[in-house]
Amino acid sequence: MQGTLYLCATPIGNLEDITFRVLKTLKEADLIAAEDTRNSIKLLNHFEIRTPMTSYHEYNKIEKGRELIGKLRAGSNIALITDAGTPGISDPGEELVRMAREEGITVTSLPGACACITALTISGLPTRRFAFEAFLPPDKRECRKVLDEISKETRTIILYEAPHRLKKTLALLLDTLGERHITVCRELTKKHEDSISGTIGEVLAHFEANEPKGEFVLVLAGKPYEELEQEARKQWDGISIEEHVEKYIAEGMSKKDAMKAAAVDRGLSKREVYQAMLGGKDAIDD
Repeated sequence: MQGTLYLCATPIGNLEDITFRVLKTLKEADLIAAEDTRNSIKLLNHFEIRTPMTSYHEYNKIEKGRELIGKLRAGSNIALITDAGTPGISDPGEELVRMAREEGITVTSLPGACACITALTISGLPTRRFAFEAFLPPDKRECRKVLDEISKETRTIILYEAPHRLKKTLALLLDTLGERHITVCRELTKKHEDSISGTIGEVLAHFEANEPKGEFVLVLAGKPYEELEQEARKQWDGISIEEHVEKYIAEGMSKKDAMKAAAVDRGLSKREVYQAMLGGKDAIDD
């Protein structure tokens, strides 16, 4: 029989956040695959776990992944842990999960701490719909592309950031998005946990005066629907309703459908567009 891959969530700071189920699984697994064995050994020693451990990280995820898949196929049960939090969230664990599922190996996740969800729930921002972006790309061109996408995002946005890059990232967000509400959380679940809320400019000013320390999670308000709709309508300001409709007809739409599409674009009723096209006549054939 094949083994099972267990994704074990570990504390993001406070060791008391580990679950009984994770502790039991780590003790009973045949092998623990850890992102950083030097970091994880402290956790295992604290809970007196003696299970053999091997490294699985960004730079060996393909080669070591194949090795771990071989062990799983041979019947070994493997527990995957990251440096902190839930494996597969912004770490190489997602690659091992993909490989395991392609091989028909059972994968199960043992829930627990996750920094992005922890920050979201204390941010005071809408939680029903959110987008997790993790760390912004280091490549400038790719980063600019992601920021452009974020600028149009209406959901709450969650980012991770290191202390030495926090001020630069806040400045980029301010430059790209303008003033938005943001909550910046620091050292979640740890002794010095704190968070600061305000506009991006206000929070940036705070960290200009107080050097950032610790690991950060940024929870950013999405773009209001009203602003998005206003921006979408501005592109039609330079042409008349008649020209707008003709544009869609030239693209292959029927006149009726073109009028409806133009009405949506401009935030008008269909009748208003019809009347503009038909010289104000009331009788419209729908």
